[in-house]
Amino acid sequence: MATFLYKLGRFAFRRRHVVILLWIALLTIAGVGAATAPAATSGSFSMPGTEAQRAFDLLEERFPGGSADGANARVVFKAPDGQKMTDPANKTRVDEAVAELRSGSDQVANVTDPYAAQAVSQDGTTAYIHVSYKANGMELTDETREALKETGEEARDAGLTVEIGGDALQAAPETGTGEIIGVIVAGIVLVITFGSLIAAGLPLVTAIIGVGIGVSSITALASALDLGTTTGTLASMIGLAVGIDYALFIVSRYRAELAEGRDREEAAGRAVGTAGSAVVFAGLTVVIALVGLAVVNIPMLTKMGVAAAGTVAIAVLIALTLIPALLGYAGKRIVGRKARKAMAEAATTASGTSATSGTSGASAASAASAAPAASGVDLAKGEQEEEPKANAGTRWARLVLRRPVVVLLVGVLGLGALAVPAASLEMGLPDDGAQPTSTTQRRAYDLLSEGFGPGFNGPLMVVVDGDKAAADKAAEQIKGLDGVAAVTPPTPNKAGDAAMVTVVPKDRPSSTETESLVHEIRDTTGDNVLVTGQTAMNIDFSQKMNDALLPYLALVVGLAFLLLMVVFRSVLVPLKAALGFLLSVVAALGAVVAVFQWGWLGSLFGVEQTGPIMSMMPIFMVGVVFGLAMDYEVFLVTRMREAYVHGERPGEAIVTGFRHGARVVTAAAVIMIAVFAGFIGSSEQMVKMIGFGLATAVLFDAFIVRMAIVPAVLALLGHKAWWLPRWLDRVLPNVDVEGEGLRKELADDDPEAERELVRV
Repeated sequence: MATFLYKLGRFAFRRRHVVILLWIALLTIAGVGAATAPAATSGSFSMPGTEAQRAFDLLEERFPGGSADGANARVVFKAPDGQKMTDPANKTRVDEAVAELRSGSDQVANVTDPYAAQAVSQDGTTAYIHVSYKANGMELTDETREALKETGEEARDAGLTVEIGGDALQAAPETGTGEIIGVIVAGIVLVITFGSLIAAGLPLVTAIIGVGIGVSSITALASALDLGTTTGTLASMIGLAVGIDYALFIVSRYRAELAEGRDREEAAGRAVGTAGSAVVFAGLTVVIALVGLAVVNIPMLTKMGVAAAGTVAIAVLIALTLIPALLGYAGKRIVGRKARKAMAEAATTASGTSATSGTSGASAASAASAAPAASGVDLAKGEQEEEPKANAGTRWARLVLRRPVVVLLVGVLGLGALAVPAASLEMGLPDDGAQPTSTTQRRAYDLLSEGFGPGFNGPLMVVVDGDKAAADKAAEQIKGLDGVAAVTPPTPNKAGDAAMVTVVPKDRPSSTETESLVHEIRDTTGDNVLVTGQTAMNIDFSQKMNDALLPYLALVVGLAFLLLMVVFRSVLVPLKAALGFLLSVVAALGAVVAVFQWGWLGSLFGVEQTGPIMSMMPIFMVGVVFGLAMDYEVFLVTRMREAYVHGERPGEAIVTGFRHGARVVTAAAVIMIAVFAGFIGSSEQMVKMIGFGLATAVLFDAFIVRMAIVPAVLALLGHKAWWLPRWLDRVLPNVDVEGEGLRKELADDDPEAERELVRV
C-alpha cells in the first residue's frame, strides 16, 4: 500500500493543476445539485419491531386521513391573579384566538375549542387550545409559524399569560456556530503547531472543501433518499473533525520529510506513502463505526451513519490527492521564515563544500539534499543541532519509560473513578421540560403541569384492535393502574373495528414512573391493546438503543481489532487500543451522568433540568469517539512501529513515535475538543449533552489513554508488544503501512540513497 500511495502522492504533486480542477468540479457539481434539489423534510422516523411502531401503523391503517404524523401545538392561557379563564372577557379572547388559528393557515388540520373539549383546569385558571397540522414540524411554513406566534402575542396584549408548546415551533436545526468556533480555534492551534500560515491553512481549506462536497451531496439527495434535515449536521461535524486531522497528519509528515533533505516532490510522495497509509486505515475505522449503526435497525440512524461515512471517505481521498497537489503550490512557504532561512543556509554550505572538493553536479545535488538532515536542521523551528532536540513529546515519553507502572496505575484508576457514575446511567429522550426556562415551550410545559398535572405533557395513546366492548374493557383495566391520572372514553373509528384511548400518567413524561406505567399497561392488557404516542415512542426508542449497544460495540471493536492487527502486525497492540478506548468512553459517560443526570457542576455547563441521558448518547459517542481515537492510535503507534521495524529497540521506538507524533496528535485533539465544546453553549439540551460528552471523551482518550496508558503498556511489554504468531503472520495480508517495502524499493532504485534512507 505504501508504494501505491507514494506513487499517488507524487502524481498528485506533478499533476496538481488537474487534481485541483477535478476537486473544484466535484464541489461545483455537488453545490449545484444541492441548490436545485427539492427541500429536505425532517425525514420519516420508524422503529421496526417495537410496539409503539405497530400501534402507529395500526392508526394509519384504521384511522385514514388522521394527522398522527403532523405537528401539534398547545396554546396555553393563564388568567391574571384573581380571575379565571371562564370569565366572560377571558373566554371572549380565547374564542377569538380559536377563530384566528382556524383561519390563519391552510396547513391547520384541526383547532380544539378548550371550553367544548373540557380543556380548562379544575381551578379555572388555565386553559389550552390544541392545534394539529397537516404537515410535520419541519415542513411548516414561516407564515404558519408566524400566525401561531401572533395569536399568542395578541392574547398577551389583552393581559393573559400565553405560552406555546408542542413541536409546531420546532425549526430546522441551526448549524454553523459550533463549526465556526471550531474552525477559529483550529486555525490558532495550527498556526502555533506549524509556525506558518500556509501550513496552518491547508488543513482548514481542505477540510472545508470535503465537508462542502459531502454535505452538498447529502442535501442534493436528501429528498430522494428521505435523509432528513439532521443527517447533514452529523456529516459536517464528523467530516470537519477527520478532515482537519487527516490533512494535519499529511502536512506534518511532509515537513518532516523536507527536514530530512528530500526535494519537494519526493517529500510529498513519502508523506502520502507513510502518513497516508495511516490515514487510510484510520478512515476505515471511522467508516466501520458509522456504517455499524445499521445494527440498531432504525432506518434514520442507518442513513445518518452511511451519509457521514461517505463524508469521511471524501476526507481520506482529499488527504491523499488534494493535499499533495496544494503542497505543490505552497513551495517553501509551507515552513516558517526562520526555517526557510536555515534551509537556504544549509543548501549554500553543502554547495560550497561540494565545489571545493570537486564533486560532480549529481553528487553536489545529493550532498545539498542530505546536508540539512546531516546537520540536524529542524525546519519547523529553523534551528541546527547535532542531535534531534528533546521536544515535549520526547521528554514525556522518556518520563513514562522511567515510571511505566506508576503512569499506568494513575491513568487506569483515574479513568475508573470517573467511570463510576456510568453504573447509574438512565436513558431516555428529553422533552420540553428539559428546555431552558427562557423558552416559551418550557413555560407552556410548566403551566400545563401546574394546571393539569405533570403527566399531562406526555399522554399515552392506546390503540385497541377490536370493537367497542374490547375498548371499554381495556379502558377499565387501565383505570385501575396506580400510575394513571385520567383515562378518556374510547374513540372508535368509522368501521367500528378499532378505537383510541388517551391515558394521562400521574408523573412527567421522562420519569421512570411513566416508563413503568407503559410496561404495566402492556403486561396487563391483551395483545390487541397497543401503546404509542410520543412518550411511548421515546421509551421504546431508548430500549432499542440500549439493547443494540453491546452488539454494536462487539461489531465495531471486533472489526477494528482485525483491521489494526493487519496494520500493526501484532495481537497485543490492537487489544490494548480497544480496551483503552472502552475505558475512555465509559469514563466520559460517567462524566455525562454526573453533570446531566445528577446535576454535579450543572450550573457551570448551563444544565437547568436534570434527567435521563439522551438515548442516542452512548451509541453515538461510541461511534464518533471510536473513529477519532483510532485516528490518534494509528498515527502515533504507526510511527513507533515504523521505527521498530527499522531497527530501533522498543523503548527507542516509543520515544521516536512521540518525537514525531505527539505534537501533531496533541494539536488534532485540542482542535476536536474545541469543535465539540463549541456545542456546549447551545440552548438545546441534546446538543449541549452531545458537545460535552464528545469533548470529554476526546480529552480522556487523547491525553490519558493515547499519551499515557499506551506508552506505559508498550514499555512494559517490550518486544512482546509486536509479537504475532507465525501462522497468523502468513494469513494476514501485508499492507506495508510502515513503508518498509517502499524503503527497499527506493533504495534499489537509488543506491546512493541507502545511507539517507536509514535515517527515515
